[in-house]
Parts: sequence; C-alpha cells; structure tokens
Amino acid sequence: MNLFQALPSRFLLMPLSLLVAILLIISFPCPGTPSSDPVRFFRSGDGKISIRNEHNGREANVNLFDIDGRLNEKALNEIDRVFNLPDDRKEEHISLRLLFLLDYFSDMIAPGKTIHLISGYRSPVYNKKLKDSGGNVARTSTHMDGMAIDFYVEGVSGKALWETIRGENCCGVGHYGGASVHLDSGKPRFWEAATSKVGTRESEFNRKIYLSTEYDRYRQGESLRFFLTSISDFPFGISKAAVFEGKIGATALQIHAKAEEECIMIRGRNASRSIYATLPAGLEPGRYRVRLDFCSRPFEQMPASTLSNEIEIVKE
Repeated sequence: MNLFQALPSRFLLMPLSLLVAILLIISFPCPGTPSSDPVRFFRSGDGKISIRNEHNGREANVNLFDIDGRLNEKALNEIDRVFNLPDDRKEEHISLRLLFLLDYFSDMIAPGKTIHLISGYRSPVYNKKLKDSGGNVARTSTHMDGMAIDFYVEGVSGKALWETIRGENCCGVGHYGGASVHLDSGKPRFWEAATSKVGTRESEFNRKIYLSTEYDRYRQGESLRFFLTSISDFPFGISKAAVFEGKIGATALQIHAKAEEECIMIRGRNASRSIYATLPAGLEPGRYRVRLDFCSRPFEQMPASTLSNEIEIVKE
C-alpha cells in the first residue's frame, strides 16, 4: 500500500497543493523533532527490510525505525547478525547509508520482497583469503568496512537492478552477470565484468582512498563522523585542518585530535572508522563536501587529499 492509498478518502478531496504539503510533513518531519532520523539520508524507502543470509540462513524482518521515528537499535543489531558483523564491533553497525540505499532500491524495484544476501561483512583476513584463492575480490573491498552487500531478489533481473541503481549515481554498483549485484555506500561508480578492474593494481598505494560521512544530512552544530575506505596500506596521516567546500565558499573544519597533533596518524582500520569533527557554529545551510588533506603519505602515488560524499546542512 502506498501513501496515497493509506490516506482517508476525505484527504483525497483536498486541493492538490494542500495534499502535497500534508504528505511532505508526514514524510519529512521537522529536523528539530525527536522523529527526525528519517530525513538523515537523501534516499530511503519505507524503513522495512526483509533480508536473509543465503549461507547460514540467518534472517531479519525489521523496521529500521522505532515507534517515535528514531533508528531502531534492536533492528540494526539483527541486521548486523545477518551481515556477519563480528561481536567485537558491537559499538558499530553495518553502514547506515548502505541500509537505507538497500531499503530505497528494494522498495523501488521489488517492494515487500526478501533481499537474499550472498556476501556481507568480510574481515580483512577473509577478504585476503578469497582474493588469494582466485576470487573476484578487490584488495580494498568495501565489504571489509561493513559498507557493501552482494545480493539478489527473486524474480528481479540482476541487469535491471544494476541499471536502476546505476541511474541514480549515488553509490558503488557492480554486476558480473546473473541475478546478483554488488552495492556499496562508497564513492559513486559502476562496473560490469568486462569493465571491472579487480585484477589490476589500480587501487594500490591508497590511490582510491575515499572519505564517507555517516549521514547525508546534519543539523548546525552537530558532530560528524567520517570513514576512510578503499585503503590499501597503513599507516598514513590526516591533517587536523579540514575544509568544508560548498557553493557559498570554503569554511575551516577541525578534526578532533590532541592539542599537539597536527598530523593525525591512521594506523589501522579501527582508526580509519573513528574520525570525528564538530560542525562550525553558524555554518550556512546548504550542500557541502569535506576536503581532507593527507600528511605522512607512505607513497608518492597516494593523493594529497580526498573529497567526501555530498552532505546537506540544515538549520537546528
């Protein structure tokens, strides 16, 4: 049932402009209210996900939101289990942007159907084992950061699913033939078997390193959490002085660090997922990207900086 079907019949007699206004209020609650989590992402579905791990039979049939509209921690824990996220990462979840993209696209192309997971979280050790055994696996796979899923939906063409996701230019999507696709919440890009560069050395020397934010939308003055992905080698450093880049200009952003640290060393995958900053007070609402500069680069081939996904700042 869609939102129009769910409305009482008397609402359908209203002028179209008034009806649209009511629907916007229902769908996108005010960012200052406790139920503001649904607007955290540019793309999301109805919040309901049914997912099954085809290897171990684990299943989750959950709503990503609880009754007051906040993220449902119990549901997220169930999904983590389906994805095989290890217990030692209990303070974290599978990428929230990934889950909302999955919700968005499954609702678009196959509403109400089960998502069949082929590959979810992979430890770096397991990812290397797959690659060494000849698997079509990237050394810098986003699966290791809990930001990717290989999946299929019964009755849906893998090619059609790939083309639908590719058309949004929002994320990573790959198709190697058959019914399944790869979806990740990393840098927007797409590939097929013939254009995949998994077997090349293109991602070495941290050449494909990418900065992602936890959410798409933030209120003024909130804390930001960043994730560096597609990393081939540790350690390296990031500058404490980052920059917000938008149409209205550039604004300085300070990464959280010890007072004496100007170059913050990233020595492992845990550190690459634990980069924080606080939005500058009074930052103008609008869309921005964050530029993060690197220091103590281990290779000359490693880029000097990286730009994040686009985010939107809204008023408190």
